[in-house]
Amino acid sequence: MDFNFILLFIDSISLQFDFLGGESRHLGSDDPIVQGLILSMFAVSGFGIILNVFNAAVRKKMVDQTKLKRIMKETRAWQKERMAAMRSKDQAKINELSKKSSYMNKMSMEMMQMNMRPMMITFVPLILIFYLVLPQLFSYTVALSPIPLNVIPGDFFQLTCTAEQAANLEDICPKENALYLWAWYFLSSIAFSGIIMKLTKTSMDLS
Repeated sequence: MDFNFILLFIDSISLQFDFLGGESRHLGSDDPIVQGLILSMFAVSGFGIILNVFNAAVRKKMVDQTKLKRIMKETRAWQKERMAAMRSKDQAKINELSKKSSYMNKMSMEMMQMNMRPMMITFVPLILIFYLVLPQLFSYTVALSPIPLNVIPGDFFQLTCTAEQAANLEDICPKENALYLWAWYFLSSIAFSGIIMKLTKTSMDLS
C-alpha cells in the first residue's frame, strides 16, 4: 500500500470544494496574473514542490521515523504471515496469529495517528494558498493532457475537462482533456513527493 499516495489523495479532496460552503467549485481566475500554458504549468509545479518540501519538513520534525518504520514493518510482516496461513488453511498458525490481532490493531491505529498528525499542521497553509493565492495567479485550467484522466466514475474526482464541457461556451473548460488547476497541482505533487521524501528521509517505503 502506498501511504504517500493516500495522504496526497486525502489532501487533494478538499481542493475540489468550496472550503466554507462545501459545494463543488472551480479554482482559478478569468483574468489570471500568470499568463501562458507553459509558464502556468511550471509555476503550479513549483508550488507543488515547495509545499511538498514543507510537508516533509513537518513530518521530519513531528514523526519518529524509526518508530514508524518499525511499526510498519511489524504490521506488514504479520499481515503477510496471516494471509499465508489462511491460504494454506493452517488453522493452528491462524489461531496463533489471531492472538496478536488486538496488539496489531493498536499498532495500526498508532501508525495512522503518526501519519495524520502532520496533516493538522500542513492542512492550514495548503488551504490558505489554494483559496487566497493560486486562484488569483492562475486560470481554471493550466495544462493539457493527451488522454482523459477521469478514471473514477462520476464527477467527484474529475482531473480533466470532458468533451461536453469543452463544447459548452459557458463552461470554464477551453478544450477537451484540459487539466484543472488543482488537478495539475495534485499530479505534480505525486510526481515529486517520492523524490522529496527520499531526500529528506521521510519516505514510508520500506524497500
